[in-house]
Amino acid sequence: MTGIEQVGVVGCGLMGAGIAEVSARAGKDVVVIESSARAATAGRERLEASLERAERRGKVASAAQVLDRIRIEVDLEALADRDIVVEAIAEDENAKIELFGRLDKTVQDPEAVLATNTSSIPIMKLAVATGRPSQVVGVHFFNPVPVLTLVELVPSLLTSDETVEQARRFVQDDLGKRAIDCQDRAGFVVNSLLIPFVLSAIRMLESGFATAEDIDEGLVRGAAHPQGPLALADLIGLDTTKAVAESLYAEFKEPLYAPPPLLARMVEAGLLGRKTGRGFYRY
Repeated sequence: MTGIEQVGVVGCGLMGAGIAEVSARAGKDVVVIESSARAATAGRERLEASLERAERRGKVASAAQVLDRIRIEVDLEALADRDIVVEAIAEDENAKIELFGRLDKTVQDPEAVLATNTSSIPIMKLAVATGRPSQVVGVHFFNPVPVLTLVELVPSLLTSDETVEQARRFVQDDLGKRAIDCQDRAGFVVNSLLIPFVLSAIRMLESGFATAEDIDEGLVRGAAHPQGPLALADLIGLDTTKAVAESLYAEFKEPLYAPPPLLARMVEAGLLGRKTGRGFYRY
């Protein structure tokens, strides 16, 4: 494979839409797959809103031109001709494994890169669901994708060097991001450090030790963090925070990775943070 021009993305939520946007802004032809026509419409509206903001801020010359490079479909077969497909569905291990089995049968180029944006699930579990584990690699972007420059590049034990370098060139040369190399362990680098920190803040709130506002204010003003851990959890999504914590706990069995009861109750109540309008704060 000489270079990546045809990009596929599965999922058009916050992460999938962001990956599609930066790919289209880099001049790539992008096909996004959603689960239904309704989800596709919501994804298109998310992309339009983001690109219109970027145009107002002078980040793109024409939002319409970027949108013209993106098609949103509901049939996975639309990914058949892609050079790379980035999976960006919900952080559900079984759903991701099933999807990679389908992608293996759908994407025609045997050298195409099958990438996952998982934030915590070991890449090997997804790779062995395919007949081409050497082509499967973790390419973990951070939210919001158009703004944050970091990408974690995560090969499994079976990922070929060629696939890693192809993914690196796509991330760094094409998209202008900065890749760091991670071992295939749940949580990779950032979430292995970040999630225990966030969970500690939730336990502090749960115990009545301090209010959400004071916890966050302490870290912003006392440790120069751009936002506090509870506001960050709301931005990530409390369901995603819980899923990552569960993946970490399943792998390492360390108590600091176990989701606190308060987090579990909030997820059960549908209080997921910014995306639902209420988490540790109201939006």
